[in-house]
Amino acid sequence: MTNTILVVEDEQSIATLLQYNLKQAGFEVIIANDGEEGLHKAIEHKPNLILLDLMLPKMDGMEVCKELRIQKVETPIIMLTAKDDEFDKVLGLELGADDYMTKPFSPREVIARVKAVLRRSKVAEPAVAGAKEKLSDSEKTFHIGALNVYPERFEATLDGEELEFTPKEFELLVYLLEHKNRVLTRDQLLSAVWHYDFAGDTRIVDVHISHLRDQIEENSRKPKYIKTIRGLGYKFEEPKG
Repeated sequence: MTNTILVVEDEQSIATLLQYNLKQAGFEVIIANDGEEGLHKAIEHKPNLILLDLMLPKMDGMEVCKELRIQKVETPIIMLTAKDDEFDKVLGLELGADDYMTKPFSPREVIARVKAVLRRSKVAEPAVAGAKEKLSDSEKTFHIGALNVYPERFEATLDGEELEFTPKEFELLVYLLEHKNRVLTRDQLLSAVWHYDFAGDTRIVDVHISHLRDQIEENSRKPKYIKTIRGLGYKFEEPKG
């Protein structure tokens, strides 16, 4: 089944370039020229991924992203920005974007990022389909402290309360659990979870570690599960006490 990409971009030349290269890569493409149209088409057409420009008429990319997440639309979003500004990037991720790209970018990089995010989003398919089947004996599960994680079902609970994660946050959590008690560098996490074949911004890792801590830690400033190893990276540990 062909994946559909929604491109929300008001600069016609960029929208046309993205449309051409995405179609060449085998994707179906829907175009929206402003934020309000993008929001409407995202809800109506349910694309597999959204390329969302930051600076848009009528409704900017941040507002569109925030509104989609408020409405529980979990479609992966890659934010496009002409600003090489860390605040914009981090804020976009905080609002629920899955990745960001700074203009100018090459068609090859766009396709690589799109494919990487789509691969990650496959993790959520059982949850999207509403699969709640009984666990099989062979299913991989993690039980650490009060945290229970079921990768095959895209489910996690803490003290019996169900947690909500984006596909990328969940994949990061599972990878940390699979490598419990090992120090993992930001570059290792970026490569393993984001699957980039080129240099990426490790700030993405920090933002999503912060999201995980907000969900699973009693005090995110004094984490018991996900420890920062200064100068190296992160380590998932069994909580003490």
